Amino acid sequence: MPTHHTPESIIIADTPAAILEWAARHIEHVGIHKGPRLFDGPGRTATLPCWPCAALQVAAGHGRGAAGRTYDWDRIDRARDQAFAILAETLTVGADDPAAAKALRREAIDRWSAEPGRTAADAAHAFRTAAARAEHALF
Repeated sequence: MPTHHTPESIIIADTPAAILEWAARHIEHVGIHKGPRLFDGPGRTATLPCWPCAALQVAAGHGRGAAGRTYDWDRIDRARDQAFAILAETLTVGADDPAAAKALRREAIDRWSAEPGRTAADAAHAFRTAAARAEHALF
């Protein structure tokens, strides 16, 4: 079944690789917006900015669950956390502590995202590189 990569979709990915791929397509659609334009752009949500960490949250269903539909949120949340870890490790290859705590992973992703000239294409490439790693990871 094809995944619909839009914030309006009720389909929620539940594996790290699928979440990363969904986030890649989402960030390609919405772009990366910084500063006062953080919530600008097509496909944004009311609570999540157009930013790589937010793209992972949207991909994992944050603010997208459909009323009356059952989701395995424990599985989705575990997969989301694993996606964050794999992305952070992908972006910090050669760093002193690639297995940092959850907060440090998000900080690493945000620092990478904020580098001058960072584009949505860069973020989508990073998501897909991490998704390829996730396909082969044992959790």
